[in-house]
Amino acid sequence: MSAASARERVLAVWRRVLSLSWPMMVQHVFRTLMRTTDVVVTGLFSPAAVAAVGLADLYARFPLRIGLGLGSGAIALSSQDTGDAAVENRDQAVTQAVLLGLLSGVPFVAFGYLFGEQAIALLGAPADVASMGGTYLAIVFASAPARHVALVAARALQGTGDTRTPMYVDVTSSMLNIAGSLVLGLGLFGAPRLAIVGVGIATAVGNVFTAGVLSVAIWSDRTEASFARPRDLVIARQLLAVSAPRIGEGLATTLAEFPFNALLLTFGTDVNAAYQIGRRMYQQVTSPLGRAYHTAASVVVGQSLGEGDVAAARFQGWATTALAVLTMGAIAVALFLGADWLVSLFTSDPPTADYAVGFARAYAIAVPAIGAYLAISGALQGGSDTRTPFVARTTGMFGFLLGFGYLASVVLGWGVPGIYAAVVLQQFWALAVVTWGFARGDWAAKAAAMMDERGSASGGDGSAEADAEAGD
Repeated sequence: MSAASARERVLAVWRRVLSLSWPMMVQHVFRTLMRTTDVVVTGLFSPAAVAAVGLADLYARFPLRIGLGLGSGAIALSSQDTGDAAVENRDQAVTQAVLLGLLSGVPFVAFGYLFGEQAIALLGAPADVASMGGTYLAIVFASAPARHVALVAARALQGTGDTRTPMYVDVTSSMLNIAGSLVLGLGLFGAPRLAIVGVGIATAVGNVFTAGVLSVAIWSDRTEASFARPRDLVIARQLLAVSAPRIGEGLATTLAEFPFNALLLTFGTDVNAAYQIGRRMYQQVTSPLGRAYHTAASVVVGQSLGEGDVAAARFQGWATTALAVLTMGAIAVALFLGADWLVSLFTSDPPTADYAVGFARAYAIAVPAIGAYLAISGALQGGSDTRTPFVARTTGMFGFLLGFGYLASVVLGWGVPGIYAAVVLQQFWALAVVTWGFARGDWAAKAAAMMDERGSASGGDGSAEADAEAGD
């Protein structure tokens, strides 16, 4: 292949990925802005309020991780069956994923109501932080079933190539949420000043709104995906098989965050608040791209596998990774250089601001690795391989963020800079693992075998091609 031909192939992939990605980027900009607004609003109350929301969000990540995990199964099967034109299989997968999401959210409602404050106190938070965080957690967990449905439904639609409908719904929901946080949190326009309670209510209402509208969209003729009576146990089993490692990855990551935040609290509440601010800054400016590339890679790779074209799937995965590194790397430079100014938007407390700049710059250094990891893990997800990202993220969190972070900051006496180093090393380790998995793993053959098992028309062709490629 000539250099010009290769360049044109890469550009063609980039155009398709960007066509799929830009609605998700807009969607995630508003979603991340919503969370950033919560941090800014609570920052007007006190550093303790910022820490309370940050610690409560650790627990709130449990339903998020489950929803994303089920969404991974939905997008993998949805994209493959869309490429394969297996409409009935796809619609059953969508329906079963949504129902599983709804049911799995119910226990969180009870947990938040019964154990919210105790859960925050368990992390070593002071009494005032535990009280505020527990109240916020109970309110947000009340909408956990809706949050699951929203996440699964959005990814099911994205798997069909429809990234605009979730964007329209989520942007509207995020704008309502932002307005609610400002009005109810600060007591604007004659509304009661509910502080952290108002921020929680706005988040819960937004979750319910998103779930309801996306469900109506799938049920209507507005979208390609539809609900179907679930009756194929093979699809249910495959959905859980793909989702389980992704859920495990998310839960393990979240579990590691608990001792990590406890480690931060040993250096003071201002350090924990600084971490929340620095992490939020990095997420605000880079996550919209990273998450969009992750999902777009799943879609293009999954649909190519559904069409039986393994070589195209592999090429698209690498090309998407290159695009992620280039674009997110450029943003990382701006984040590193502008960290001082950006932190000033969140806090005026000098100690908190100093540490937040350090965390923001640590994340900026790690951003190219984060972008590459998200693209490659998305490509693996499109091929039904969620185990490799599970290993990558879990070992990175426990081995580097937590293990090395404790060793460097406490045992070796580096203090907070040791934690900055752990943030960076964790991301590069995770990237190394998924890169090996995508280059050397059997994800293509696995996806083809699963399509064949559930009766997809081109499953046999895809399996044969995958076996041939594996033999090469």
